[in-house]
Amino acid sequence: MNENIIKTILVVDDEEGIREIVKDFFERKDYTVYTAGNGIEALEILKQTRPGCCFTDINMPKMDGLELAEQIRKMDNTLPVVIMTGFPSLDNTIRTLKNGVVDYLIKPVSLDQMELCYMRIVRERSLFVENLILKEEVEKQERIKILNNELVARVDELNVMNRIMDDFSGAVSSNDIFAKVVDLGVDVLDAEDVSFYIYNEETSSLVFMNSAGLNKNMGEQLSTSFEKFIIDVISDDQPCLVSNNMGKTGIPADILSLIVVPLKIRNKTFGVVTGSVFNGKRRFNDKDIYYMKFITQKAATAIENMALYENIYDNLFATLYAFVAALEARDPYTRRHSSRVTEFSLLMGKNMNCSDEEMDILNVAGQLHDIGKIGIRDDILLKPGRLTRDEYEKIKEHPVIGADIVAKLGLWNREQNIIRHHHEKYDGTGYPDGLKGEEIPKLARILSMADAFDAMASDRAYRQGMEKAKVISIIMECSGSQFDPYIAKIFLDMLDQMPWPYDL
Repeated sequence: MNENIIKTILVVDDEEGIREIVKDFFERKDYTVYTAGNGIEALEILKQTRPGCCFTDINMPKMDGLELAEQIRKMDNTLPVVIMTGFPSLDNTIRTLKNGVVDYLIKPVSLDQMELCYMRIVRERSLFVENLILKEEVEKQERIKILNNELVARVDELNVMNRIMDDFSGAVSSNDIFAKVVDLGVDVLDAEDVSFYIYNEETSSLVFMNSAGLNKNMGEQLSTSFEKFIIDVISDDQPCLVSNNMGKTGIPADILSLIVVPLKIRNKTFGVVTGSVFNGKRRFNDKDIYYMKFITQKAATAIENMALYENIYDNLFATLYAFVAALEARDPYTRRHSSRVTEFSLLMGKNMNCSDEEMDILNVAGQLHDIGKIGIRDDILLKPGRLTRDEYEKIKEHPVIGADIVAKLGLWNREQNIIRHHHEKYDGTGYPDGLKGEEIPKLARILSMADAFDAMASDRAYRQGMEKAKVISIIMECSGSQFDPYIAKIFLDMLDQMPWPYDL
């Protein structure tokens, strides 16, 4: 084959930065590199030259990678095309195979991986062209069969990777991520035990977190020698494969085959995963290491993203609670009002068998239900006497203001709804939207009951807290008009058990 073809590649990607990095890498190794921003530009280059291989992204303007591959196949079916994408799917895989694509790389793709892929493809292309010219029809059919088997294996591999990525996308906690690591390890590697440990660098020790498989409790009982073996693997900073355990020092004798893969976050070892086989002829191989590395990489990304999200979430809460504290500091009579309303809302939620999710919503909405009062002037909010009609209308704006504050954060849609409607009345005479009965969200009806009770029982700027009998009388009188009768009954039953004077 012509040397110029062997040392020439075409890179097609709509991101200029990627094109420049790839071009610089290969040109430093004496390759000739052509670049294009989309399929149309690539076809213009191919009219002038024939590279040894074409690497192309899928999603590009004007002409995407799949259409480009089809055009190249029609132009020269011996020119190999490699698809690069960050979002692999089975549909795209099948379409690329139909278009003559010879390989499929998942972004982010390392430059060394591209070069190895290129060298293999050039060798295969040379054999392919030779077969077209020299081999008999039977030999060509056999080669096609082999290629088809390789492509089917590649599709299976992509399906496994898709499943791994989908599983981690649904993780909701760190423990959930640890569980997914071991469950995927057992399923994908056909292991009898997969265990996950967090690595304590200060004490050079392992903390067991989770395991799965036929011997799922094995991981909790690490011998000193086996723990030392795993920590040595961490120190070597490379995955370890023991295909056949022939009495290797540190590995329990009943483990026939073992893999150990560190999980790293930002180049620092966070944990480690072990996979074991105890029976039968099953033995781990390089492909199992490849899959487990992929699992740990996705787990590391999920853990890091979750930590970042939780930090942002906590910071938002801290900021909002600071607003509430500042609001309540303006009025000594209402200090700790939000906390008391939250506590009573959660007590009612527990008595009404609310779900964990509903309890979390009540906790957030209760703490923030009056945050909209930050937008009400002090001369109205702190007025010791009766409000005028206009002043009362201004006060009635605080649920909408509060809901808007929460909405602008892009979080807590259901909490936003509860905050907006905590002054609605069961008979439809409340505000801001005049909702009636079951139209009012259940959690808003609970919060309304707790809010009204605290307003009656605690000291306010314009009056002292009411006596217990008076509070009970008003709740009974307003059951069915202001309050949901069912919720009012539950609250009154709770109130019977509560010491008085009212003090939380």
